Amino acid sequence: MEQRTRFPRTYLITPEPSRNEPLDVFIEQLDCALRAGVRLVQLRAKTVTPAQYAWLAERALTCCRRYDARLLLNAPIDVAEALPADGIHLTSTRLMACTCRPLAYGQWVSAACHDEQQVRHASAIGVDLLTISPVLPTATHTTAVPLGWSRLRELVALTSVPVYALGGMSPDTLVQARDAGAHGIAAIRALWGGVVERS
Repeated sequence: MEQRTRFPRTYLITPEPSRNEPLDVFIEQLDCALRAGVRLVQLRAKTVTPAQYAWLAERALTCCRRYDARLLLNAPIDVAEALPADGIHLTSTRLMACTCRPLAYGQWVSAACHDEQQVRHASAIGVDLLTISPVLPTATHTTAVPLGWSRLRELVALTSVPVYALGGMSPDTLVQARDAGAHGIAAIRALWGGVVERS
């Protein structure tokens, strides 16, 4: 239980930066989410250049430090290791390619899981937290079959690692996620606009 208490109940995954807006606007929106109570952020920006991602990582970390929040980078391991942050988020593909924990303890390792094999592997290599998705229908992955609350409960039961339910989540589903055994919820749009943290 000690490990679980370190983590906030909500986990923001950033949306892709808009091609029509300066990256400064993205950082301003991140600041808004942090100001509203978000304390754990995954920088997911797959459509930007490596130089732009590095710029975002540096600015995002400065922003997170202002609010005593943690920043995890969703990027190739070598890229993430070279940039300033509090840890890394592994996609399910990167997770399954890891034979051991990719970062030293002290930095956080998050992993994306969608099935039993991935949950067990994430636990075996010693990640600090994981997401299980998609729990409910989601606009970002319209072809994915939702797991539902019952299946989430079964997958959560396979690990002692804190789990964040992802996919169709919002602060309104936090109680249901906790009832299914999850530590909290992860979301993009529901948290990006700025939602006060719930305990």
